[in-house]
Amino acid sequence: MPTQRKAGGTITSQAQHVVGIDLGTTHCAISTARIAQPSVHRMKVPQLVAPGEIAERGLLPSFTYLPAKGEFAARDLTLPWSETSRIVGELARRLGAKAPDRLVLSAKSWVCHGGVNRRAPILPWNAPHEEDQISPFEAQAGYLSHLRHAWEMSHPGSRLAEQDVVVTVPASFDEGARELTTEAAKDAGLGEVRLLEEPQAAFYDYLGEHSDAFPPGSDSPKLILVVDVGGGTTDLTLLHVKAAAGEADVSKIERIAVGGHLMLGGDNMDAALAIYALEKAKLERPQDATIWSALVQSAGRAKEHLLGVPTATEAVISYTGRGSRLIGNTCSITIRREEAHRVLLDGFLPASGPTEVAQKTSRVGLTTLGLPYTSDAAIPRHICAFLRRHVDAATDAKAQIFDGLPRPDLLLLNGGVFKAQALVERLTNVLARWYGGEAIPLLDHSSLDTAVASGAVRSGLARRGLGERIGGGTARAYYIGVQSKCGMSTALCVAPRGMQDGASVSVPDRVFKLVLGRPVSFQLYAYTGDRTDASGTTVDPEVHGDAFESLPPLATLIRAQTGATTATQDRDTVHVTLRATLTDTGALELYLVTLELPPARWRLDFTMRSREPVVPDLERAASSPGTPTHVSAHPHSVSADPSSAQPLSSADTNAQRTVQHAFAERSNGLATAIRRDLEKTLGARGMWSATTCRALWDACIRAREHRGQSEVHELNWLRLCGWCLRPGFGAPGDEDRLLAMDSVHCQGLLHPSKANWAEWWILWRRVAAGLDAARQQRLFADIQPWLWKRGPPPAGPHAHGAVEMMQLLAALERLDETTKCRAGELFFERAKKIGSYWPVGRVGARQLLHAQTGDIVRPGIAEDWLARLLALDWNAAEGAAFAAASVATLTGDVARDVAAPVRSRVTERLRQTGAAATWIDMVIRPSGRSDADTKRMFGDSLPPGLRLT
Repeated sequence: MPTQRKAGGTITSQAQHVVGIDLGTTHCAISTARIAQPSVHRMKVPQLVAPGEIAERGLLPSFTYLPAKGEFAARDLTLPWSETSRIVGELARRLGAKAPDRLVLSAKSWVCHGGVNRRAPILPWNAPHEEDQISPFEAQAGYLSHLRHAWEMSHPGSRLAEQDVVVTVPASFDEGARELTTEAAKDAGLGEVRLLEEPQAAFYDYLGEHSDAFPPGSDSPKLILVVDVGGGTTDLTLLHVKAAAGEADVSKIERIAVGGHLMLGGDNMDAALAIYALEKAKLERPQDATIWSALVQSAGRAKEHLLGVPTATEAVISYTGRGSRLIGNTCSITIRREEAHRVLLDGFLPASGPTEVAQKTSRVGLTTLGLPYTSDAAIPRHICAFLRRHVDAATDAKAQIFDGLPRPDLLLLNGGVFKAQALVERLTNVLARWYGGEAIPLLDHSSLDTAVASGAVRSGLARRGLGERIGGGTARAYYIGVQSKCGMSTALCVAPRGMQDGASVSVPDRVFKLVLGRPVSFQLYAYTGDRTDASGTTVDPEVHGDAFESLPPLATLIRAQTGATTATQDRDTVHVTLRATLTDTGALELYLVTLELPPARWRLDFTMRSREPVVPDLERAASSPGTPTHVSAHPHSVSADPSSAQPLSSADTNAQRTVQHAFAERSNGLATAIRRDLEKTLGARGMWSATTCRALWDACIRAREHRGQSEVHELNWLRLCGWCLRPGFGAPGDEDRLLAMDSVHCQGLLHPSKANWAEWWILWRRVAAGLDAARQQRLFADIQPWLWKRGPPPAGPHAHGAVEMMQLLAALERLDETTKCRAGELFFERAKKIGSYWPVGRVGARQLLHAQTGDIVRPGIAEDWLARLLALDWNAAEGAAFAAASVATLTGDVARDVAAPVRSRVTERLRQTGAAATWIDMVIRPSGRSDADTKRMFGDSLPPGLRLT
C-alpha cells in the first residue's frame, strides 16, 4: 500500500478516516472522523440487549458472557453481521449479574497482570474447571472485533484495517501489555494500529473542544496534571505548555512525565462498598467466588446510583447465598448516600497532607477475582508521590515548587469515577489544601465516557497538521540487566527517554557474544523518573527505587540466518550489538545486530507467560567498552539472577572436573567421597550458590551414563543431582535442565536398592516445583500404587521409601484438587509415619510455591483440615503450626481464603504457642511469604542467591 511520510510517523495515504477506540476496563467507545472533513463523530454500537434484540448504544460494556450449552437458540444470539457463541456488551452485563461464573470482566486489568499467563484460558477467574473459559487476550480481541464489525457496517465498502486506527491504553501499560493489545487488534482484523496513552487522549479531546485554550504567547508556562481514574487503573500524567523554541507566537505541548502502574480504580471501590455492606449486615465475606462476584457487581450498581444521581438517598445491595440461613437465600442490604460517601471518599480520596506519599509494601491490596490491586488505595497519596518524583521536570518547566511539591497550573480529570461530583470536589479540595487553600483551576471535559475515544481521533488528525500536537516522545527510558565489571547487577540504557516515533538508537560500544542455536534472554526495565541517560549508560536500579519497573523479559533464539556467510555458519558464536527502534506506531522493538557485514538481526520478543522464563543465560564479562561481552544460553554456565549470569569461577570449573572424574572412574571410593571432595574446594554444601549448584548439575548430567556403574555411583549421583537442581526453577536454563531430566525418569532406577529408591524420590521431590502438570502427573502415577495399595503391585522391581514418596506427593502442587484432597487424608492418616504435618501445609496451602492458583484445595476442605490441626498439641505435633499457618494464609482472594473466624482461631493459637511473627502475619493480612518461610514450605534449604520468580 502506498504511504506518505508525515512528521512523527508513517500515515497510510489510502486511509479516508481516523478511528479512535477506547478499549476500557468497564466499557469501550469508538469515535471516527473523515479526514477530508475532520469533524469528530461519536458512534453508537449495535449490540444484543436481550436475547434476539439488537439496539444501538453509545458504549459497549466490556463484558463477555459464555453461555451454557443449549442456553440460547442461534437466532437469539445473531448480530447484524454474524451469529456469535459469546455474548459481548449490554446483554453480557445483564446475564452476568445472574450467572457471574460465566461472566468475563476486567479483562484489561488481566492483560496488564504479569503474574498470570495472559494468553491462557483463565477467565472467568472463578469459573469451575469444567466450564468454558477464555484468555484475557481473547476477551480484548473480542471487544475489538465487535467494534470493527460495527464500524464497517456503518461504513459500507470500507475496511477498518485500511483506516488510521488509534487504540488507547493506560499510560502505565508496560511494553508487554502494549504488545498484547496490538496483537489483539491484529487478531480482530484492525491491522496495524497506533497506541495512545489515555490521559493524552483525554487532553487531545479538551484541545479539540477548546481550540483557543492556550493562545500563542501565553504569559507563563503551564503545568497540567491529568488524573485518569478508570475501572481498573489510575493514570497520572504531567503536560507542559510552552512557547515553541524560536517561535514565540506558537504554543507547544509536551508530555513530560507519566506515573507508574497503579491497579486502582472503580473496581476497587465496588469491592470496598461490598465489604462495607457485609459488615453492616453482620455477614461474613462469602467463600464462594461466584457469590462474591455477584455481590461486587451489585455494589457497583449501588455506587453508580448513589454517586451519580443527585437525588438518590439510598440504594440496595443484594447478597444471594447458597444454602445460607437467610430466607430465600437472599438478603437486601440498604446503603445510605452518606455511608457510600464515607466509604468511598475517606477510603479512596482521604484528606491527606502534602507530605503524605503512597508507600510501596510487600502486601497486596484488596484482591477481588484474583487481581492484585495496589496496597494503598488513597489516590491523593499516589498523586503526591508522583508530583514529588518529578520535581526536576516541573522545575525545568518553571512550575511553582512548594517545599519539594510542584504545583500544577491546571487540572484535568478523566474516567468514569469522576461522574460523581462528590469525588471531584473532594480531590480538588485536597489539592487546594496542599498549596495554601488556592484551588487549581479545573479544565472542562466533553464527556467522561467518550472523551478518550474522541481524543484518539483528534490525535490522528493532529499528526496530519489538523490541530495541536502533544510532543515529548517516549515517557520512559528502557534498560536491560547486565553485570558490571565487579560482578554487580546494573542496568544498561538501550532506549533513552524522549525517543520519537520512527527513531532508532544503538549501543555500539557494548558488544555481546551469542551462542547460535540456543535461546537468550534479557531482563528489561522501564524507568519513569526524570533523569535522561544516553544509550549505553549504566546505572544501579536499586538507587532509583520504584522509578525502575521490571518488564516481561525479552527472549529470542539465535540461528544462523539464510544467506549468512560461510564463516558465520561454521562458527558456534556471533558478535552482536543492541539496537532499539520506536516504530511509527509507537511500539518499542529491540534487536540484536551482528557486527559482521552484511548485518543480520534478531528481534527480542516479550515473553508473555505465567512466570518468568528461565531459558536464558546472559553473561556479562568484566570488560571495557569495545571488549566483547559474552551472552550465552549454554547450560554449562548459569546464574541465580534471570537477568544476567556470571562467568564460572575457577573453583566452579575445577569442581565440574571433580564431578566428571568421580563418576567416570569405576572405583566406588571417588563416588562415595564426592561431597567431601567438593566441600574442600567450594565450602560447606549448604553455602553453594545457585550458580555453583547449576554448574555442578551440568557436570552431573554429562556424567549420567556413568551412574549405572554401581549402586554407590547411582546413589551419590542422585544425591548431587537433586541437590544442585533444587527447587527446579529460579535460575536461567532450568527449563532445559528439566527437559534433560526426562530421559533420567524414562530410564528409571538402574540399581533398585532401598537406599537408592529413597534418594530417587528425594531427587524428584526437590525439583518437582519446576515441573509442569504433565510431568507431575507422571510422578504421581509412579507412587500411587505404592501409597494406595489396591490390587496387585505394578510389574517390575518393588518400590521402597513410603515416607519419601509421601513427601514427593506433597510437592506435586499441580495435581488436581480431587487428588490433593486424597493426599491430605493420607497425610493425616500416616502423620506418625511421616513424622511431620508439613505435607498437610504443602498440599493445602493457599499460596503455592510455584504453580498456578487454579490447583488450590477449596476453602471448605481447608477449614476441615484446620479443625483437625487445631485439635492437635502443637508442641508435640511437629510441623502442625506451620501447616496451619500455610492452610490459613490470607491472600485477599475470596476464592482461596478460609473464613475469617477460622483464621482468627489459627491466629490465636499461633500466638499462644509462640509461633514466628511472620507466620501470624501470613494469616492476618495479605503479605508476601518470607524467605525463611518459603524454604520451610519447600521442605529443604534453597541455594543462596536463588531468585524465586
